[in-house]
Amino acid sequence: MKLILTIAWTHVRSRARHTGFAMAGVATGVGFSIMMAALMQGSQDDFTQRLVNAMPHITVYDERRLPPRQPAEQSFDAIEIHGLTPEARRPGIKNPLATMAALEAWVPGGIAPSVRVQGIIRYAGRDVGTAIVGIDPRREAAVSDLPKQMRGATLAALYRATNAIILGDKLAEKIGARIGANITVQTSQGARIGAHVVGFFHSGVRQVDEGTAYVLTRTGQILARQTGLINELRLRLTDHLSARAIAERIESDTGYKSVAWQEANEELLSAFVIRNIIMYTVVGAILLVASFGTYNIVSTITHEKARDIAIMKSLGLPEATVRAIFVVEAMMIGLGGALVGFALGYLLCLGLGAVEIKNPFLDANRLPLAYSAWHYVLAGMVALISSVAAGYMPARRAARVYPVDIIRGAT
Repeated sequence: MKLILTIAWTHVRSRARHTGFAMAGVATGVGFSIMMAALMQGSQDDFTQRLVNAMPHITVYDERRLPPRQPAEQSFDAIEIHGLTPEARRPGIKNPLATMAALEAWVPGGIAPSVRVQGIIRYAGRDVGTAIVGIDPRREAAVSDLPKQMRGATLAALYRATNAIILGDKLAEKIGARIGANITVQTSQGARIGAHVVGFFHSGVRQVDEGTAYVLTRTGQILARQTGLINELRLRLTDHLSARAIAERIESDTGYKSVAWQEANEELLSAFVIRNIIMYTVVGAILLVASFGTYNIVSTITHEKARDIAIMKSLGLPEATVRAIFVVEAMMIGLGGALVGFALGYLLCLGLGAVEIKNPFLDANRLPLAYSAWHYVLAGMVALISSVAAGYMPARRAARVYPVDIIRGAT
């Protein structure tokens, strides 16, 4: 093995300039692939984090995933019923306090009840459809980032006025309301109240900021025209990635529809999968192009060292050893280029992260980047594999030459 390394290093060093260009190609591919992976992963993580923070990890609704079975279906197996209207049920989760106590015994996280109704907010001649959520400010911090998202007030402001309401900042801009404004809230149930704006919130998700308002639980019950109504339980877990499994168990235990944040955003998460496929395809293409430089250098070396190869084979070196020499040369170029590419990728990420972006539609003024060791490992592995693959064909051809033909000058 020492002989193979010595000869390979001699060949690589004897063509330092060409070897440097080949390594530069590999380094460029590795560096830019690391930068792209960091940018794509960072933007995805940032969006997911905003999405997760803007909504509960699990929401338990006062409805069933499937319609209730008819009495005849429960009594007979071979029967189908069509066109019957399911029995009308009183809205709300039955015994919400007992249900919450049962969940708190095993769910790792916080739970808060809420009342959600659809309504219309009227102000200055403008009517806007809005989701109105009745909350308990004392429990809200355990299930959402709403207390941190407040603008101009705190959640405690809901206690300081009759029918106090907190609007999303984009919703407030749409209707032109300011803190202290008196607005009218009307629901499809026919309830109508005058509400006093006590604050705004900004979650960073436009759909939420433009279509959500918060009131006290009792105000939400008044708007729903049902005393004691709780039609949602919202949960935030210590590990948001376990939301799907816990939601399935909650639905099995309670019978109520439980939706994890992954299920609520399946289309977006599917788009991320396609996005990642595109990212890795582009990264692979960059490294594949860089491997052609390695192929060119190893091919040139095998052509120039034809007489050396003939002499080595005449001295008894087997084809496998000769082939290994040129494969090792390709590995040296790939490894050297990968190491330089690691440094280049890190510097590119630092430079990209230092760029300041001034956009009124974005909260952050820097590009989100994800620094992950996996990006370096993946880029390095692809660089080595592509370099070895690029060096194998010239190595295979070099190992098959006939020493006699080379020494006689036949080729």
